[in-house]
Amino acid sequence: MGIETNIDNENKHVTISVEGTFCFNLVQDFRSSYAKRFDHRYTVDMRKVNYIDSAALGMLLNMKNYLEQPDGMIRIINTLPQVRKVLMISRFDKKFSIE
Repeated sequence: MGIETNIDNENKHVTISVEGTFCFNLVQDFRSSYAKRFDHRYTVDMRKVNYIDSAALGMLLNMKNYLEQPDGMIRIINTLPQVRKVLMISRFDKKFSIE
């Protein structure tokens, strides 16, 4: 369980895969997965996330603000229905591209 980061420097793309419960105990690992890579595009893969809490929502917003990405430029993909529901209720579809 945790965070796995795949960096494709050739295409300037970072995929951050989260597994298990996406909550406050992942804050340091999640932050280090995107730090200092301002010129990359980002995808957060949540195919293995079974629960997301408000701390995780805050981490996603902090990521967006830190990277100074315009709305919709960070993709969140492969969400399970219960995770997608939390993201939609929180109106994250206005800030992120949710696929």
